[in-house]
Amino acid sequence: MKIKKNKLKADLINGQVQIGCWLSLGNNVSAERCASAGFDWNLIDLEHAPLELNQVHQQLQVIAGHDCNSVVRADSTNKVLIKKLLDLGVQSLMIPNVQDLEELKDIVRYVTYPPKGVRGVSTNTRANLYGRVSDYFNFVENEFCLMIQVETRRAIEQINKMSTVSELDVIFIGPQDLAADLGHLGNPSHPEVRELMKDTISLIVENKKIPGILSFDFTDANYWLSQGVKFIAVTSDQFLLSKN
Repeated sequence: MKIKKNKLKADLINGQVQIGCWLSLGNNVSAERCASAGFDWNLIDLEHAPLELNQVHQQLQVIAGHDCNSVVRADSTNKVLIKKLLDLGVQSLMIPNVQDLEELKDIVRYVTYPPKGVRGVSTNTRANLYGRVSDYFNFVENEFCLMIQVETRRAIEQINKMSTVSELDVIFIGPQDLAADLGHLGNPSHPEVRELMKDTISLIVENKKIPGILSFDFTDANYWLSQGVKFIAVTSDQFLLSKN
């Protein structure tokens, strides 16, 4: 058996806009419903949702049954957690609140095998179909999509340096945390925040990385797409449930 191709990564590299849905409920049934709704990707959130690894596993399984890519956002740069997520078969991983080049280099070490990195080796995981993928170690890193979030002014100032890391694919702007860092807690629509986000998208593009953002407003989402965003979350399972 051959390793599964990462269609999300390939489509992003080819310049195709990828529209997705955030999964925050921690429920495999709602994940399955969203996976069948026509989104390019669903993101399983470990940072702000009350999820355990077995719930991540279940959601990965139901998403895999549909024409939808899966992404997982870790809750930290914890090396052990990242190893477990990769062993579950996560091919697209988002790390929140990355601040600088050294932190990014550590993350790259955690997601790559020795001698380049320090990822622990197992030959019997969901990632390699329990040992049935014979070429897993040869191609796993080619199919891996690494995404980081920049959520502070300091992190944005480090984009030029972080973009020198070839393993980095997507730089995702976190509007709410960025607004808070700029002194506008709860107001990502503040002109200062929006102007910095616009400039950041341009900076990401200049550095030949893929810009991403979250926007649950249709008009606003279209605006960010017009600015060059290629990876965008336009809703969440939780938002859809509470929407009037």
